[in-house]
Amino acid sequence: MQSKNKYDVPFWENMKYYFSLLKNYKALTFLGLIVVIFIQIAKVGEQFIFKVIIDNGEKLTSNVLSKGEFVDSLILLAIFFAAILFVKVVGAGLRIYAINRIDSRLMRDLKQKFFGHLIELSHKFHTEKKTGSLISRLSRGSRSVESITDVLLFTILPLLFRFVLVVSAFIYFDISTGIALLVTSALFIWYSIWIQGKQQKSQILANMAEDIEKGMIGDVFSNIDTVKYFGKEKRIFAKYKRLSETTAKKIEKFWDYFMWLDSGQNLILGLGTFFIFALPILGLLKGNLTIGTLAFIYTTYLTFVGLLFQFVHGYRRFRKSIVNFNDLYQYSKITNDIVDEKGAKSIKISDGKISFRSVDFSYNDNKLIKDLNLVIPKNSKVAIVGPSGSGKSTLVKLLFRLYDLDNGEIFIDDQDISKVKQESLRNEMSIVPQDAILFDDTIYNNIKFSNPSATRKDVLKAIKFAQLDKFVKKLPAGMDTIVGERGVKLSGGERQRVSIARAVLADKKILVLDEATSALDSQLEFEIQKDLQKLMVGRTSIVIAHRLSTVMSADIIIVVENGKIVEAGTHGELLNRKSGLYKKLWNLQAGSFID
Repeated sequence: MQSKNKYDVPFWENMKYYFSLLKNYKALTFLGLIVVIFIQIAKVGEQFIFKVIIDNGEKLTSNVLSKGEFVDSLILLAIFFAAILFVKVVGAGLRIYAINRIDSRLMRDLKQKFFGHLIELSHKFHTEKKTGSLISRLSRGSRSVESITDVLLFTILPLLFRFVLVVSAFIYFDISTGIALLVTSALFIWYSIWIQGKQQKSQILANMAEDIEKGMIGDVFSNIDTVKYFGKEKRIFAKYKRLSETTAKKIEKFWDYFMWLDSGQNLILGLGTFFIFALPILGLLKGNLTIGTLAFIYTTYLTFVGLLFQFVHGYRRFRKSIVNFNDLYQYSKITNDIVDEKGAKSIKISDGKISFRSVDFSYNDNKLIKDLNLVIPKNSKVAIVGPSGSGKSTLVKLLFRLYDLDNGEIFIDDQDISKVKQESLRNEMSIVPQDAILFDDTIYNNIKFSNPSATRKDVLKAIKFAQLDKFVKKLPAGMDTIVGERGVKLSGGERQRVSIARAVLADKKILVLDEATSALDSQLEFEIQKDLQKLMVGRTSIVIAHRLSTVMSADIIIVVENGKIVEAGTHGELLNRKSGLYKKLWNLQAGSFID
């Protein structure tokens, strides 16, 4: 069943998905249900004992029962009470045991399922979603299963079983009182559900506001250096203040529905209580009910009213949890833009020959690559240069199949990359990206990430190659130094060197250097460029650069403009032309201008 609009939550669709998770724990669920049933029977049994005691006491004072018979009945009732107490004590423990395990395992399953699903989604998905919002939904959605399970086993099912027992007992003793309880309970529950259904839109809007607020927080803290450098703390705070005030207003509107909820509930219960108290008295006056039965009805009803309020409170949590669950569940409907063909095999790259054949690519209706043809021979060093926005980095993304083509094909070693498993494709290549973003982990683990099977000796060799060894030795914790979120504790050059060491350790046949030395000073760049020359021997290397001095030794330089190859040749050949984009860029940079 599809939602009518974005504020409708497909309740049964969500519950169907919830139960699909729950069915993995049938034994624990069955244990929880059985325990709930026996506990409710035991609680009604306690009130029935009170009724029997009063009735037998009345019979004793009327000489209908002898003192001995009364004592014998008390002994039987004591045994019955002991059995009830045993059921309640053991049942309470077993219920908590079952629910704890159901909750923890459902939360684990949900987090694992959606974390795995989210990281498998395409590069495009992650560029369009805020990290803070993703984390908020994952956290809120995984916690929601705990509330759903708790409300079901602590509130809804206990009320359901108690309702059946109590209404049946009331109808048995006095049908009119039973009907009054049935009508009161039905109206109370219907009204509570109706009001909470009305407030669903407000809750969704409050959640959306909270997601935007948390997304902004994540964005700011990820770019805290920019805020500091430009002295925009007050401006950022003002923006956050506006967002947090919007969130507060939407939450207030959501909470205001509880005024109507409480008032309506009190009206329904007030009228119902009048009839449920009055009708048994009429039965007593007519001689149809005993004093013990009257006491049973009153005490059972008062306890049942408490359970009704527990139900409403629980159902409130339940509705909120369903909305939170739905926020996460909706991600399951998002499919990956990049899909492996059925039966796709893993790719093995041995030569590293790359062919772009009549490639077209658009992003958001913007044509970025137009009928591009390019062959990169094995073991060659090819540089791709051009103005900003010309499509250089886009070609790398297409090579790694972060996006699919509109038209054309890309082959590696005569294997169409759209026909192989995308994860194996990326695992067979290595890259030093322009933005060297690191995990909040040690320097050692960040480098080893590219090759988990590498030995410590291999990692040390990669560190030395990237000229990180002297820097690492100065650190108190050495290679075990935590680099901070996104590598914030390191300078740009240090992060770039860690990224280079990571690529060295990967040791792949195809190596992509996307502005690999852009964050390094001139002296260090000169030294690392010599080492990179050694690294590129025997590999197919693609070098993307703005600084043309870094690509002079390339076997061939490809000049790209507006998604098309406009020139190709060696550094010398391109400079010897009378005119051309490459010569223009070289002259600009030689004159100390930056494109």
